[in-house]
Amino acid sequence: MTQSMRTGVHGSRFDGGGDWRDAATRYALVPLRIFLGITFVYAGLDKLTDSAFMQEAGSGSVGDMMRAVRDSSAVPALVDLALESPVAFGYAIALGELAVGIGTLLGLLTRLAALGGALISLSLWLTVSWAADPYYYGNDLPYLMAWTPLVLAGAPLLSVDAALRARRRRRTGEYG
Repeated sequence: MTQSMRTGVHGSRFDGGGDWRDAATRYALVPLRIFLGITFVYAGLDKLTDSAFMQEAGSGSVGDMMRAVRDSSAVPALVDLALESPVAFGYAIALGELAVGIGTLLGLLTRLAALGGALISLSLWLTVSWAADPYYYGNDLPYLMAWTPLVLAGAPLLSVDAALRARRRRRTGEYG
């Protein structure tokens, strides 16, 4: 077989070799995982350690924030649900962000963690940042879109998921 027949579009070889573009493609989701994981861990910890946030009322409280966005949200019923127990809602969001962030950083149940991140971002977009005008001033919509590749692809490299997959393949004798 000639050299030209063994190379692909980017000059990668079918025999397992490759060039920098192949490596970049394989590792493309790692920076996104790191960014989203750190951001969500930080957001969760920030809420959990902010005594003003975890209050039903008062400056900076989750309760006051929910009351402030209620009439401008796309789904006021979702805000009303949160307002039934704002502190519990605050803890649920904070612990959810923490779980999503840790799962994403470790690459553990990555698709599930990313789906959780997407759902948190979607709920915050429909409630807290819905009234941002123009829409791209609100940060929750870009986060929702950033979770999408991880929901679809998971964490194929540098992850607990990949290590477990490789271990399963070794046990069953499956290769490739």
